[in-house]
Amino acid sequence: MDFALTPEQQTFRTEIREFLAKEVPSDSVLEDGWITGYSPEFSRKLGARGWIGLTWPQKYGGQAKSYLDRLVLTEELLRAGAPVAAHWLGDRQVGPALLAYGSEEQKAEILPRVTRGEIVFCLGMSEPGAGSDLASLRTKAVEEGDHFSITGQKIWTSFAHVADYAYLVARTDPDAPKHKGISEFLIDMKLPGVTVRPLVDLTGEHHFNEVFLDNVRVPKRWLIGEKNRGWYQIASQLDYERSGIERLLSNYPVFRDTVKYAQETGLAKDPLVRNQLAQLQIELEMGRFLVYKVAWMLSQGGVPNYEAAMAKCFCTEVEQRIAQTVSSLLGDYAVLLPGSPAARLAGRAAREYLYAPAYTIQGGTSNVLRNIMAIRGLGLQAG
Repeated sequence: MDFALTPEQQTFRTEIREFLAKEVPSDSVLEDGWITGYSPEFSRKLGARGWIGLTWPQKYGGQAKSYLDRLVLTEELLRAGAPVAAHWLGDRQVGPALLAYGSEEQKAEILPRVTRGEIVFCLGMSEPGAGSDLASLRTKAVEEGDHFSITGQKIWTSFAHVADYAYLVARTDPDAPKHKGISEFLIDMKLPGVTVRPLVDLTGEHHFNEVFLDNVRVPKRWLIGEKNRGWYQIASQLDYERSGIERLLSNYPVFRDTVKYAQETGLAKDPLVRNQLAQLQIELEMGRFLVYKVAWMLSQGGVPNYEAAMAKCFCTEVEQRIAQTVSSLLGDYAVLLPGSPAARLAGRAAREYLYAPAYTIQGGTSNVLRNIMAIRGLGLQAG
C-alpha cells in the first residue's frame, strides 16, 4: 500500500509547520492543547488562514478540503502543543452536526462564526448516571408554544464557563424507549436558568463543569434536525469525536521531549529505557495508521463506526502508557534536581500521569468501545 500524501498535502504540512514555528514558542508548548489550551486569539489566527472548518463548504466559510487534509492540520497542531481548545469542539463536532442535520438558518448563522474563530461551544451530553449509557439521560425538553423548556443537569462539560453555546441533548418524549424520544439543541449559555459550576480535576485545572438548567426557554429554531430522532443523529457524530488524532497525541509533546532528553543525557543508552521508548514510538505509529484509516474512509464517503471505536480505544490506551512510562523514567528528577530542565520535564510528566485515567473515559470508555467493535465489527451478539 502507498501511504504517501499528495504533493499538495506535503506542501500544506510544511506551511503549517512554518506557521507554528512562529506562533507557538517552545516554552509555551502544551500537553492536551485541545483541552487545556484555551486561546481565542490563536483560534482567530487559524480562522484568518481558513484553517477552521477546513472540510466545510465554502459558502459557510470552509475550504471544501478532504478529511485527510484536516488530519494533516490537526496532527501538526497537536504535535506542536498548540492552544486550540477555543475552537476545537465547534470544528470537530458541532459544525459537522449542523452540516448533516441543521437548518439552513442555523448553518448560515453559526458556521461562518465558527470558521472565523469567533464562537466557543461546549457539549451538553453526559449526566450523573448517564455517561457511558448516554441514552439514560434525564434532562427533559418540554414543547411549549414557540419554544422548548429545558430542565436537567449535565456534567463533565468542558468549557461551559466560557462557551457561547451548548450543543445539548435532552429527552423530548418521556414515554418512548430510551434510545428514542431524544432531541438535539443549540442553547445560548446566557439564557436565564443556565447555571455553571466548576469541576477542578486532579491536576488542579478547571475545564470541566457541571451545568444546571432550570426551565431554560430555547426557541424552536434551535432544535437540530428532527424532534425525537436525536439518538440516531448523535450516533454518527460520535465517530467524529472518537476518531481524531487528539486521541493519540494529547501528551505527545512530553513524550517527544523525554526522548530528546534521554538521547542528550545518555539515558537512552540503557537498553531497558531504549526498549520502553521504542515500544511507545511503535505504538504511536500504529495508532496513527488507525486514525488515518478513519480519515480516509470519511474522505471516501464511508461510515467508520467500529473503525472509529478501534482507533479511540487503541490510541487512548497508548496515551496512558506514555504517561506511565515517562513518569517512571523522570520521576526522581523533580526531587533531586529542583528547578532544572529535567525537573520541569518531570513535572509535565507527573501532570500527565494524574490526568491519564481520563483518556479512556472521555469520549466513550474502553469497555463500551470494545462492545462496539465486537457487535458492529465482528458481528457478535450481546449476551
